[in-house]
Amino acid sequence: MAYTMLNIVKLDTLDTLHSLKAEYFAQTHAPLDGMWHFGFVPMSQHYAFYESDVLVGFCCVNSEGYLLQYFLSPQASTSASDLFTLIAQQDSKVIGEVCGAFVSSCDPSFLALSLDNAASSSVNTLLYCGVKQGVNSEEAGIELTLATDECLSLYVDFAAQAIGAPKEWLTGYYGNLIARNELFGYWQDGELVATGERRKFDEFQTQYADLGMIVSAQHRGQGIATKVLKALIANAVAEQLIPMCSTEKTNIGAQRAIEKAGLVSKHRLLQVQFETL
Repeated sequence: MAYTMLNIVKLDTLDTLHSLKAEYFAQTHAPLDGMWHFGFVPMSQHYAFYESDVLVGFCCVNSEGYLLQYFLSPQASTSASDLFTLIAQQDSKVIGEVCGAFVSSCDPSFLALSLDNAASSSVNTLLYCGVKQGVNSEEAGIELTLATDECLSLYVDFAAQAIGAPKEWLTGYYGNLIARNELFGYWQDGELVATGERRKFDEFQTQYADLGMIVSAQHRGQGIATKVLKALIANAVAEQLIPMCSTEKTNIGAQRAIEKAGLVSKHRLLQVQFETL
């Protein structure tokens, strides 16, 4: 089979993949989710594909055995389908156990190959990008305050209580956002009741701003989430960036807030379980 010409190499650094990553993002039909592809992907194990010492592709697998990215250059002589099936059926001694994929409908090639090898699939996340025509992004009605280093522990405690995320991770994550001027707070009577994130991309998808928000449990159901999102959208538009965000399929409250804020959802992130022989 065609993949016998290929050499799969486990990577310790991602530096060698930069040009292929650029090709990968360029062939997608819409922006890929920021948290998945710039948060989870760098923590995953990457593998490079070589033909006669020429780098022609890559994939990455997270700690739970799911493919998060897969790309083979059109110039490669290897069959993308044969190679993918080899990986999905766990026949690669280098890559080893692969149970499925998290794949975006923005990435039709990866999606098609995943579904070709699927035993089952389900929608994991709804992806939103751009604002509906006629929506006024300036009508948020609230003012967000840029977070500072002095308030880091307060933001960490807020998010840990609101969503249950570990404080150690939040400290690094929020610390980075503060340093980049990408974390905001919404305060009522001196109390932090919501946070907002407007994340820019350093490379790839640089025309977009990835938005996120958290509202305290005590203040949900009051329309605050929608107002925070509208303020973040206005912030992004003012910087000539296209707003995007995502939320889990099960988070109906967030979906309603995002839709009320005017963002459009056309794509999904699917969880695919591979059929093993």
